[in-house]
Amino acid sequence: MKIGNLDQFTNLYGRIDAILIVNKDNVIEYSAMVTEDREYLRTDDILGKKLFEVYPELNEENSTHAKVMSTGRPVLNQKQTLTEPSGRCRTSITSTFPIENNGELIGSIDLSIDLPQQGIRTIGSQKLFCADDIITGCDSMEKIKEKLQKIAQNDSPVMVIGESGVGKELIIEALHTHSRRCQRPFISLNCAAVPDALIESTLFGTVKGSFTGSENKKGLFELANKGTLFLDEINSMSMELQAKLLKAVEEQQYMKVGGEEYVTVDVRLVSAMNIDPQKAIDSGKLRSDLFYRLSVVQFNVPPLRKRKEDIPLLICHFIKMYNEKMNKHVTHVNDFAMKTLQDHSWPGNVRELRNVIESAFNLVDGTVIRMTDLPDYLISKSYSNYLMGTNEDQETFRPLSEMMDEYERTILIRALKASTSLNNTAAKLQITRQALKYKIEKLQIDYQSLLVK
Repeated sequence: MKIGNLDQFTNLYGRIDAILIVNKDNVIEYSAMVTEDREYLRTDDILGKKLFEVYPELNEENSTHAKVMSTGRPVLNQKQTLTEPSGRCRTSITSTFPIENNGELIGSIDLSIDLPQQGIRTIGSQKLFCADDIITGCDSMEKIKEKLQKIAQNDSPVMVIGESGVGKELIIEALHTHSRRCQRPFISLNCAAVPDALIESTLFGTVKGSFTGSENKKGLFELANKGTLFLDEINSMSMELQAKLLKAVEEQQYMKVGGEEYVTVDVRLVSAMNIDPQKAIDSGKLRSDLFYRLSVVQFNVPPLRKRKEDIPLLICHFIKMYNEKMNKHVTHVNDFAMKTLQDHSWPGNVRELRNVIESAFNLVDGTVIRMTDLPDYLISKSYSNYLMGTNEDQETFRPLSEMMDEYERTILIRALKASTSLNNTAAKLQITRQALKYKIEKLQIDYQSLLVK
């Protein structure tokens, strides 16, 4: 049995997210999708079924399998969006290769990689952020809000620089919301999430016949015409593509992949980076001329660890948000937990804080978030610091009995979570079952929901 050259696909993308084998009668013979652990999981529920029944979006005209069966040649790099039987909508880049047996074409094999959602959003379909959505009590962030509203009405390129999770996209959406382009499209693309070989066609579009399986498709520049195009992590692009991007920004025109005529657009380009641009230039990851063109106006967003005064404000905001989403009535974070949150360095910035509060909402009982509701990595670090004497700020001291109860409650909950019964927990803590039961009742711990089932 002979299968077409698959090396060109795996060499180009470095991974395969799904495999599908279909025979010459359009019957699915094999199907597997990669899991989060990068292991292949067979999807046997669709075996033996007809391809077009499982994926009604496909037909003889647009199916890469049908094209391979009619021509005997591979179809490469076809973008397609399909609805899986589970209901999941999946956008992927697929290459389909013929399978031959003794010179006879007996079927095809699909290899595909999943593409992330490109974040195409407009004011009409989903409300974007505005300046008032930037929650802060920090002087540097207040200056960013003022600067944002000053330059929003202009068309100069803007670059936002800051660590991952600081809220760069919030600032960029607000720029669009306050601009004269606010009723036009806002389109975003994370350049690092799309294989380099596909970014050019994604940005500029394609002309039918330019390569096998290509169609007449608009690129993001054309889709964003009269609006705003946001490119995140532009330093992940190849230097060659950066040169083409620079030319498109300078001239507001470009040529589609396989095209022979220039397409003219009116787009405000906004970009973002999560590393120091000068370091990216020095290491050969960013063209200096592209940086100067795209950073006519610059925003440098400080990390959360340098604006600790924003932490309580953001916590209040996230509590309100998750109360609405989860139908809960949490009012605040207690002092001990708040001190832990204030002391954390927040390498993941605002995004990490939001995830911590969401995690706490999944565990909290009642109206107050306690230490025991926080993720384990924060609890461990907090008590380590406490025992080492690094949290001895006098204003955080409370009655000793209250602090001891809080500490004991945390230890008991962690032990219960790692146990199958009260006897098992008591053995771990080297106390009697009766003493354990007394402490559980005293500290009002719902132990039955914590024990390992």
